[in-house]
Amino acid sequence: MTRVALTRRFPESVETALCERYDVRLPGQSGAMDAQALREACYWADVVCPTVTDDLGGGFVQSLDPARLRCRLFANFGVGYNHIDVSAARALGIAVSNTPDVLTDATADLALLLMLMVARRAGEGERWLRAGHWGGWQPKQLMGREVSGAQLGIVGMGRIGQAVARRARGGFGMQVSCFSRSPLPAELAAELDVQAAPSLDALIAGSNFVSLHCPSTPETRHLIDAERLAQFSPDAYLINTARGDIVDEAALGQALAAGTLAGAGLDVYEREPVVHESLLGLENVVLLPHLGSATAQTRAAMGWRVAANVAAHLAGEPLPDPVW
Repeated sequence: MTRVALTRRFPESVETALCERYDVRLPGQSGAMDAQALREACYWADVVCPTVTDDLGGGFVQSLDPARLRCRLFANFGVGYNHIDVSAARALGIAVSNTPDVLTDATADLALLLMLMVARRAGEGERWLRAGHWGGWQPKQLMGREVSGAQLGIVGMGRIGQAVARRARGGFGMQVSCFSRSPLPAELAAELDVQAAPSLDALIAGSNFVSLHCPSTPETRHLIDAERLAQFSPDAYLINTARGDIVDEAALGQALAAGTLAGAGLDVYEREPVVHESLLGLENVVLLPHLGSATAQTRAAMGWRVAANVAAHLAGEPLPDPVW
């Protein structure tokens, strides 16, 4: 019987279906596989289904013993795959798939949520109330800034960046500009009512909010560093729902503490689940535990996308969502 290993527990409906079709190995009580268990899964299973929390970098993949290797597909539960060394996997004959499209709306919604939370000081206000400090309404209490009509700069105009632009422009009347590694087609720019910025620096300098939606690559690591943070207006906000290593968290903490940046909303971190200590005590940053795709509908859809890639691979058919 075909063997499939899940490194994390999947939504119940998907997990049940997989268990009915295949011999499925599930993680233990910890809810995750450590490096040794993951290595053994690659030797035991025909397909391993990792998540963003699993380190399948070059060091891990290259350490696998080809003579013992049974796995021929990493069917990733998630759209991002920077935690997988695709080149090393290819060298061992392991295909890689992901789950695009299905988490676009949920992640775009969360980006807008972070904008609203940090601009209106919602996290700070809730902490203040729960601590028993609220004594009733006051005219100058916890004043933030309005999102409606503000200038939004989007870095990365893939599916999620476009979905954020539609929400921001249509729902909040924001003025939207973008910067992307691939030029935005003129017809799409016109449909979204988005202006292309000549450079990332120009985008940052002219925006009240900057929302990151680019992939994690060697080129985008610390794309937002101390030098770039210095180019933000002191009343601007940074939003990151993409990947944590795009932002230099230590530099961000310094900018927020110094007041050279008004605030930030983060859903992803450089060393998840560790958050840089400089951020934890600040009131002008909203910190969420990687909730971008965390709706019941989206997580189930991601699981079914994994299942479709597994089924295609085992049938010898082209993968619906190949990374290579």
